[in-house]
Amino acid sequence: MADENQNGAEATNEQQAPQFAIQRVYTKDISFETPNSPAIFQKEWKPEIQLDIDTKSNKLADDTYEVTLSLTVTAKIEEQTAFLAEVQQAGIFTIGNLPEAQLAHTIGAFCPTTLFPYARESVANLVSRGSFPQINLAPVNFEALFANYMQQRAAQAEQAPASTETH
Repeated sequence: MADENQNGAEATNEQQAPQFAIQRVYTKDISFETPNSPAIFQKEWKPEIQLDIDTKSNKLADDTYEVTLSLTVTAKIEEQTAFLAEVQQAGIFTIGNLPEAQLAHTIGAFCPTTLFPYARESVANLVSRGSFPQINLAPVNFEALFANYMQQRAAQAEQAPASTETH
């Protein structure tokens, strides 16, 4: 009888324990453009590099989410675009038994942190195949980006009731 109670408690604890698993990491979309070639190869290589980052998530099923990290890297020389590299790196993650705030943090910060090295390698490969000098993107602090995003949402939520009041 005690064994049955103990096994039942263990089963309940396993069901309540947080779950995280990577089911798959894949490239969802990829693009590389050199709109000003071959003339751009004649210029001195002192580019201005711009990195744009975006994340999206999609709930696929209970406890299963697709998270997509989008990177757009633009290199310009004297206002001319040398190259434009776009990568959408995605992953399917099992995430369960987390409070709503932790779930949002996992999807918004932890999953993109997991995907970034794959996306960074894809960008480096594209740039190399375009015959441009190697580009190494610096690590991104997705924890800080997520915290900033949550602060912006909180500020917007505070302003929204004030702007809808009528007198």
